[in-house]
Amino acid sequence: MKFPRMCGLALAGLLLAVGPVGAVTVAGVAYADSMEMQGAPLLLNGAGVRYKAVFKVYSAGLYLSKKASTPEEVMAMPGPKRISITMLREIDANELGKLFTRGVEDNTGRAELSKLVPSLFRMGQVFAEQKKLLPGDNFVLEWTPAGGTLLFVKGKQQGEAFPEAEFFNALLRIWLGPSPADWKLKDALLGKPA
Repeated sequence: MKFPRMCGLALAGLLLAVGPVGAVTVAGVAYADSMEMQGAPLLLNGAGVRYKAVFKVYSAGLYLSKKASTPEEVMAMPGPKRISITMLREIDANELGKLFTRGVEDNTGRAELSKLVPSLFRMGQVFAEQKKLLPGDNFVLEWTPAGGTLLFVKGKQQGEAFPEAEFFNALLRIWLGPSPADWKLKDALLGKPA
């Protein structure tokens, strides 16, 4: 009688080990093929790893209402969008905030950038308050037309929404812009095979 129960436990353990059905695993981080955000269905457009030299820094997954293969399609797409980032190594959170600000600066024109300074400053403060991000820590950027951009760190919303659509697109250009943080990650987020 114990044999069937043991098989059931082994099967349950195996299912937990491989992650959710329909998930893509990148550097040990599982991304569901689809999800729901505030009642709207989203699809995993792509997921990949940000490398700094030979080191894996974080894994990122981009969710959209439909698949897109170019940055222009992603930026122009109406409806909710989400990027989820999971750290793969310890990093000073303040330094990460500065790198993100630099990524926005490198991929945004001066006129648009000047409008985004208050939001960039506020985002930098959020990261500075975190001190360190450890392997497995996650943060998420979500955009909804009705609510703006929300930033979640370790599952907790950080302050009020950033209302302007330009801010979310400026953040996306860190990874999808003409000078992305990592070219291979850009291709992966756009669903291009490695």
